[in-house]
Amino acid sequence: MQKTHNKRFTEATWRIMEQLLEVENLDDALSGSLEIIVRTLDSEAGAIWYLDPRTERLHPVFHIGPADISNISIENGFGIEGLVTKAGRSIMIEDAATDPRFEGTVFDDQGLTTVSMICVPLSNTRETIGCVQIINKKDGAHYDEEELELCEHMASLAAITIDEKGLIVDLGEKKNVLLSLKDVIKEFPSGDGISRVLKGINLDIFENEFVVILGESGCGKSTMMNIIGGMDFLTSGTLTIEGKDFSHPTDAELTAYRRKYVGFIFQAYNLMPNLTALENVQFIAEIVQDPMPAEEALEKVGLLEKGNRYPGQLSGGQQQRISIARALVKNPRLILADEPTAALDFTTSQEVLRVIEDIVKTRGTTVLMVTHNPEIGKMADRIIKLQNGRIASIKRNVHPLHADDLSW
Repeated sequence: MQKTHNKRFTEATWRIMEQLLEVENLDDALSGSLEIIVRTLDSEAGAIWYLDPRTERLHPVFHIGPADISNISIENGFGIEGLVTKAGRSIMIEDAATDPRFEGTVFDDQGLTTVSMICVPLSNTRETIGCVQIINKKDGAHYDEEELELCEHMASLAAITIDEKGLIVDLGEKKNVLLSLKDVIKEFPSGDGISRVLKGINLDIFENEFVVILGESGCGKSTMMNIIGGMDFLTSGTLTIEGKDFSHPTDAELTAYRRKYVGFIFQAYNLMPNLTALENVQFIAEIVQDPMPAEEALEKVGLLEKGNRYPGQLSGGQQQRISIARALVKNPRLILADEPTAALDFTTSQEVLRVIEDIVKTRGTTVLMVTHNPEIGKMADRIIKLQNGRIASIKRNVHPLHADDLSW
């Protein structure tokens, strides 16, 4: 076992060094290193906490696991994370239920029960700037001293890299929650039994953010989007929208929500072929209250001059931008985009992504996008990875790229 440990940990250390020393983007280097540690230690969750010296609060810059802690901060000196950061010394918890130092973690508050933990300081030559936290071995075993040492090596390398490259984190103010999923389960009849597609989703979506949802086919991405969009219903759990319970809406509430609150962009453009581009947008404007002028919506997507063209006279990218205008004309708080670039080439995809980027920045709209393309995640505020009906990881992009900076 010791030799196996040594070989595995030596390989992990080399991979971490490659991430931190060779990966140009520091955000990717840090999140990649965290992923290596969590995977090597076969753990349920992990986080890199960064200390804001102005407020003396710790913020989760990157985190992995089924619990969403994106909008949470901890006072320095409190909790295991704060104790480690304040003292600059590592703590290993073998059994959280009996350890007197343990008073719970933010992961516990979000549905993940902490059993064991490693928490090590993120220290450069002058000060401690945060900590690295790893939670729960999947096989239920305790962490050992060698695993603690691996985490300390990773944290030391990360701190040196941050010191050399500089990590500028705009932590900002606490964001307002637009909608929240709590313990959401979705089941479908399957043959003689039941198929559980969503297996307990806990996720907050904030105002004015761009969220990309990644995952393999069948992982539950579209099902989750359909529940958020009011096109399907959860089996159990809760969906709240601006604090109002929307888990079991009436037909009238559902109709009003879909019409007024949320806009939809699909892979298939779903434009009416016998209507012009302008008429397609006007059609939606006429069924909602207080719409944006249809001409203004077309102008927002750069296609006002194409308003008299029919869908068949437009390119695929132009048709997708018309569908964005159709979603935008509602003045929605939320836009759901399901694989909007999947049928487009790279250049046309960038055109569509520029429009989406502008909507988030200039209109304050929240956009949730399902995609198979991980490159698009680099321009998002957060990346949510689903795996087998559960949230596998949540990554916050400290410095999102612009659509023009993407390549694939």
